[in-house]
Amino acid sequence: MVKSPLDASPTSFDWTLVRSFLAVLDAGSVTAGARRSGTTQPTLSRHVAELEAQLGVPLFERTGRGVTPTGAALAIAEAARRMQDAALAVAGGLARTRSETRGVVRVTTSHVAATWLLPRVIARFQRAHPAIEIELIASNELTNLLRREADIAVRMVRPAQSSLIARKLGEIDVVAAAHASYLAKAPPLREPDDLLAHRLVGFERDDAILRGFARLGVTLARSDFACRTDDQVAYVQLVGAGAGVGFIAGYVVRHCPGVARLLPGLAIPAFPCWLAVHREIRSNPLVRTVYDFLARELPSELRT
Repeated sequence: MVKSPLDASPTSFDWTLVRSFLAVLDAGSVTAGARRSGTTQPTLSRHVAELEAQLGVPLFERTGRGVTPTGAALAIAEAARRMQDAALAVAGGLARTRSETRGVVRVTTSHVAATWLLPRVIARFQRAHPAIEIELIASNELTNLLRREADIAVRMVRPAQSSLIARKLGEIDVVAAAHASYLAKAPPLREPDDLLAHRLVGFERDDAILRGFARLGVTLARSDFACRTDDQVAYVQLVGAGAGVGFIAGYVVRHCPGVARLLPGLAIPAFPCWLAVHREIRSNPLVRTVYDFLARELPSELRT
């Protein structure tokens, strides 16, 4: 007999695994589930694998075009949906309790933005509105806003879900950068082609940098990057420590002493920055106060 997710120990069971399971089940594939939920394909795959390990049975059969739910998946689907409905009901009740002028507003953004973009703005907000508490959630997933685990999101992609309202704040420039300690001993770097003679900092599994160079007509492999990490905060720290030439958000550079922008003619595509809020709670005066402040203050932080 397949265990229901509702039978799991409350101290060990992770609700996000069920959420990811339902995303794949409803979409028919891991790729489509990631696109609809605003998370990544590796994250959904990992969550499903963890849930399968906890339950002791496979939940999906992989096919050429997607996945097919097993009998075990269909057996727990109803219980999983009840869990989802209960979570939404709890979140909705919590949202209603935050409609007063005092309380907590949860803001979610990427790890990089939570480290270098939001802190100064939040500090200014706290001085202007000391009665409102801010909880900053560093996460690269959109699902925490969709499931009311956060009130406001600052993201680099526009949410596609109709239940979210998004406002574009500006563009985030991505620049080549390196620390002075590295440049002092490195070959000249005057043209994009000179990059191939340098130590480059890249990602291990994320192929964003590789795709970016491909769009510029430059073919690189992971082995061309002497130092690699998929942790974006660690990535910036590596550049700041002099590990080599990296590619980081322009607003980050001013927080990294000794790091200089390079190759101003390198046409790296910029990323849009969006401020998103759930349609049903935008009218909440507490949330609206924070939303309006971020909409007013963040554009100047993005300009570098």
